[in-house]
Amino acid sequence: MLDAPRKGNVYASECPTRLVLDRIADKWTVLILALLSHEPLRFNTLLRHIEGLSQKVLSQTLKRLERDGLVARTVYATVPVSVEYALTPLGHTLAHSITPIIVWSETHIDAVLDARTAYDARQGGGGRLSDRTRAARQRSALRKKARRINAAAI
Repeated sequence: MLDAPRKGNVYASECPTRLVLDRIADKWTVLILALLSHEPLRFNTLLRHIEGLSQKVLSQTLKRLERDGLVARTVYATVPVSVEYALTPLGHTLAHSITPIIVWSETHIDAVLDARTAYDARQGGGGRLSDRTRAARQRSALRKKARRINAAAI
């Protein structure tokens, strides 16, 4: 497989591509792009689907994504005014790259949480039952959340 020609050097501190990496490394960006990859959505629909996301952060993230050319904002002249967000063609190219990362995260969350528990135990936590219980509860909650997000996105 031939790689596309690269512009810039992401390892150089002055490389502008770091701005893009900073944007896409944000968890809210990943979740918003994943939801919008299925269909255009309104602000409140995005807010309902992404637990823990505040109105302020959603608004800021959508503005940044629009500025970067990843999301398009469409205002409809209705009463009240309705606004819909959709991925641009550029946004779709990024969403296709993010989807495997989301799948990887959902597939390997148990291993990551187990590794954290083992690390914490080695660092002096002693592997207390409460640590193991907390990790198990986190895994269970994350699985439920992933199922809700997947169900909502379909």
